[in-house]
Amino acid sequence: MDFGFTINAPRAIYLDRIDPELRDRIIRREPTTLLCIGCGSCTATCTAGQFAPFSLRKVQHWIRRGEYETAKNALKECMLCGKCRMVCPRGVNTRAVVHTLLEML
Repeated sequence: MDFGFTINAPRAIYLDRIDPELRDRIIRREPTTLLCIGCGSCTATCTAGQFAPFSLRKVQHWIRRGEYETAKNALKECMLCGKCRMVCPRGVNTRAVVHTLLEML
């Protein structure tokens, strides 16, 4: 019987197979990246997120998972307005993180 759906390929990411070099270079260049707790304050206030499907929280997640190409494509939507930096409860320099990611990716 055809139920109108198919089984998707698993989205399992094997963290042991990810090359951590890029992530480590980003951390060395902007150490406040490690302070991020993924609270979503940056995403909630994001100007670009109101007009496009952009989320800095997701970008951070993709970088940690090694999905660099996905993160690179998403960063093109960022307007670099700096609102995310103003609301970050942990003091992450999000603009510097975005600049670093754009430069390295």
